[in-house]
Amino acid sequence: MNYKAYEEIISKRMKSARFKHSKNVAKEAVRLAKKYGADPKKAEIAGILHDATKETDEKEQMALIRRAGIELSEMERSSPKLWHAISGSAFVQVELDVTDPEIIDAIRYHTTGRAGMTLLDKVIFIADFTSADRDYDGVDKMRKVADKDLDEAVLEGMSFTIADLAQRKLTIAPDTFRGYNEMAALKAKKK
Repeated sequence: MNYKAYEEIISKRMKSARFKHSKNVAKEAVRLAKKYGADPKKAEIAGILHDATKETDEKEQMALIRRAGIELSEMERSSPKLWHAISGSAFVQVELDVTDPEIIDAIRYHTTGRAGMTLLDKVIFIADFTSADRDYDGVDKMRKVADKDLDEAVLEGMSFTIADLAQRKLTIAPDTFRGYNEMAALKAKKK
């Protein structure tokens, strides 16, 4: 399938605001992919599909996860806000026959990040933070950082996520901590 076919499928799975966000993420992902050397077609597809199950009820999300053979950790089971990324990666595999592991992983880790992120993982993670519809305290700073250094933007995004979740006393995915530590060590090495 091509981008337009995926866009048509996704448009029927979400409200107009979420669909607009998904299109904006796809557009930003293409821009970042071209800037940093990732595959723009993969970035566009992962961008439009990244929130495919964000508005899907929890029972259906869990069914998708099971159908894809994905085992959730105890922390993931107790954090329904993370499910849409995992069930989204399952959805694109079992319902849309997406087989590209880069696209599947970019969708799965677009919320948490992880250690060992691929270039596409980083592009989707940051495109979700910086898409045109985003309006949160610090988004302008994030956009400026993303235009200068993708790795620095990923570190900034993970820092933002950890601080926000800690302030609200919510669980923080171990993948986020591992990714943060890896990116912080990389930054220290560059100095």
